Amino acid sequence: MKLYYAPGACSMAPHIVLREAAYRFELEKVDLADKQTERGENYLTINPKGYVPALRLDEGDILTEVAVILQYLADQKPESGLAPKLGTKERYHLMEWLNFISSELHKLFGSLFNPKIPAEWRENQLERLGQRFDYLTHQLNGKPYLAGDSFSVADAYLFTVLNWSALLKVDLKKWPRLQEYLTHVAAQPSVVEAMQAEGLRH
Repeated sequence: MKLYYAPGACSMAPHIVLREAAYRFELEKVDLADKQTERGENYLTINPKGYVPALRLDEGDILTEVAVILQYLADQKPESGLAPKLGTKERYHLMEWLNFISSELHKLFGSLFNPKIPAEWRENQLERLGQRFDYLTHQLNGKPYLAGDSFSVADAYLFTVLNWSALLKVDLKKWPRLQEYLTHVAAQPSVVEAMQAEGLRH
């Protein structure tokens, strides 16, 4: 199994889960500007969408999209407890969280990576993010993790996206619960290992 990733990108979420579930896997870094892998492959032949992550399975099939890869990894190792069983109400709530993170957080943060974003549009995105942060704060009150008492694939994804705040100068002081959450999840051994492997922590 091989994960194609870019340091600190959304591919860090499946990277964390691969470590959390004790998978045997390879990492291959992708230069997203040049669309080249570190071994010199044209990344577009691996994932024609041109972005990470992509997960090459042992039989050669390739999966893309964060939420799909996360659930696949959790389902192959149900003993990891990283996702509730398929078909259960709890699983649908997890899927709800994954969709929320993807469409309401990842997408909003994503626009802030564009250096040409007009100031007015940036303010609009920050205002919308603030509304999502208010909701997240309410949902995380009294819980160590997003779905309850245990770490799940949703936490790997949420941590990855919220961790962009410092890089993008998104001030979280108004949301101390989110700051606490980030600190708490950052101490998870799988998160520490993934960030070290991606050169984001020494």
